[in-house]
Amino acid sequence: MPVTVLFAAPPRLWPRYEAHLVAALAEAGVDARVVTSVDDPAQADYIVFGPGGTIGDFRPYARAKAVLNLWAGVETLVTNATLVQPLCRMVDPAMTDSMTEWVTGHCLRHHLGMDQHIHGLAGVWDKTTPPLAAERPVTILGFGELGQACARKLAAVGFPVTGWSRNPRSVAGFACLSGPGGLEAALSTAQILVLLLPLTAETENTLNAGTIARLPRGAFVINPGRGPLIDDEALIAALDAGHLAHATLDVFRTEPLPPDHAFWAHPKVTVTPHIAAETRPDTASRVIAENVRRGEAGEPFLHRVDRGRGY
Repeated sequence: MPVTVLFAAPPRLWPRYEAHLVAALAEAGVDARVVTSVDDPAQADYIVFGPGGTIGDFRPYARAKAVLNLWAGVETLVTNATLVQPLCRMVDPAMTDSMTEWVTGHCLRHHLGMDQHIHGLAGVWDKTTPPLAAERPVTILGFGELGQACARKLAAVGFPVTGWSRNPRSVAGFACLSGPGGLEAALSTAQILVLLLPLTAETENTLNAGTIARLPRGAFVINPGRGPLIDDEALIAALDAGHLAHATLDVFRTEPLPPDHAFWAHPKVTVTPHIAAETRPDTASRVIAENVRRGEAGEPFLHRVDRGRGY
């Protein structure tokens, strides 16, 4: 009897995912039917979900073996008391590639001072030469899979990269810091700061007036992680005071970013519309299919969320 995979992500995504999910499950050797609704919640063996999906109360789906999220972020799901099934976040190789390209591109943009030449005054012959990448330390807050992937790409260009995480890590080729003391040290050398932390009660407002003050004067901030990692007012104050040179932001507390938000008009803020690491239906479907295969084979799920940590 085929397993039932319930696609309970936002309905607008179904046309993009249907063919890819069906093909990926078949390729994984799983006899499955993919549906957008069930007559009886007990029929659902696996639930594919995403923010804004069609399920708010997971209790009727007690037989489901796992909830498989289409996004890396699971902050809205880990706080849902009705969700007791195993929860898996999305770690998509294409999403990782997209993130590393976006982060590296914006690091190079700020490092090379491209904005000055693209938007500078006509006729001004400014011979200011940027340092070499080896002379521009980068710190990444959040040194999980995405953070390490970005670090490897940046290191290949020549940037010295320091990674910070809540718990100690050891990653060959990189300085790894952790804990409150490690955070101060990681910030103190960060001429470019990249935020890739998950959003939890402990990480909200990680970048605030106090931590911003630890950054070197003229530092750049790049946030493709989560909007609430930054205290917006503290960031704007530091930009206005000249302590920070620029902030490039891909994620925000409210999305889409309201038209009247100060970020839009600020000359030292670049807004991108949450595009750094979009989930891609073809590759994400293969990740979903592999977890369904694992569930049916009694193997451990990939990227299972630790409810205690929140990610």
